[in-house]
Amino acid sequence: MNIKKTEKNVVLALCDVDVIGRTLCEGKIVFQVREEFYKGRKMDIDEALMMIENSTIVNMIGKNVVQKAIEKGYVHPDAVLSIEGVPHAQIVKL
Repeated sequence: MNIKKTEKNVVLALCDVDVIGRTLCEGKIVFQVREEFYKGRKMDIDEALMMIENSTIVNMIGKNVVQKAIEKGYVHPDAVLSIEGVPHAQIVKL
């Protein structure tokens, strides 16, 4: 879990440990799971998902974190993009 605060937004990056540092490619999509963006504090998935409430933008990648976000009602299953079989979802609160 990593949090970045800007003047107007709180950006939360959530990632399964097993995909940090990978580059995922599918068709024209090239998605780099960069440590600078995603790597931060390692924590329990339920604790990390609670951070969504105080975030305005959420980026998440990985089977565990995205599935748990779907189960908790934060993400609709149809809004999930799969890249090399790895689920990715975003939440933007306007």
